[in-house]
Amino acid sequence: MKKIFLLLAVVVSFTIKAQTITFNGCHALFENQDYIFNKETTDVSGRNVFTTNPVDGGQSCGGLGTCEFKIQWSVSNSRWEFVADSGNGDFVNPHLIYYNTSSSTPNPPDLTLGSWVENTVATSSACGGVLTSGNAVLTGAVQSTVLGTADFSINGGVTVYPNPSSEHITVLSKSEIKILSILNMQGQVVLKVANSNIANVAMLQNGVYLLRLDTDEGVQVLNFVKK
Repeated sequence: MKKIFLLLAVVVSFTIKAQTITFNGCHALFENQDYIFNKETTDVSGRNVFTTNPVDGGQSCGGLGTCEFKIQWSVSNSRWEFVADSGNGDFVNPHLIYYNTSSSTPNPPDLTLGSWVENTVATSSACGGVLTSGNAVLTGAVQSTVLGTADFSINGGVTVYPNPSSEHITVLSKSEIKILSILNMQGQVVLKVANSNIANVAMLQNGVYLLRLDTDEGVQVLNFVKK
């Protein structure tokens, strides 16, 4: 259970420009020190994954051993999860420490957006329940709002029109589009088109969707609204 308790030590400080998060908190289980997360990758929903670095052999947790943490969006549970590894850095069966159901994109929520709820089954209620500014610090590449449709674009240089759309969307990109994928806000692919910049969205339910473009220059993610 040592690794379970290690995760609580992360006071997440997200710096959007630097793409790092700093966490300091739950001093009942962790040393009063900063734990630094670095952006590891971007998942299929366009959300960033942050991991303490180095992972294997990570940061000292004082008398508790080694801290190896990850913050990522869980598609199956529709929430952000703060997890701790079992000790070797593979995160195959991590321990859930905190979770937050705010669907912020592309970065996790800060302490004011929704609630980072303690998983008391893993922590034995040692960390005060919900993370607050009174018991933790979570700063850096974190968000205080769920981005609106005008601010949802993750990569520049791409235009989708009409937006909102009821039937078809057309994507303008400087890079050739190999695969155009449409995902719902849970990160599930609901439509995929190959070698085309046009998609028929008439069958989709009304709402906000993510548009993932696989191009020669990498992956670009933005959003559109189905009306």
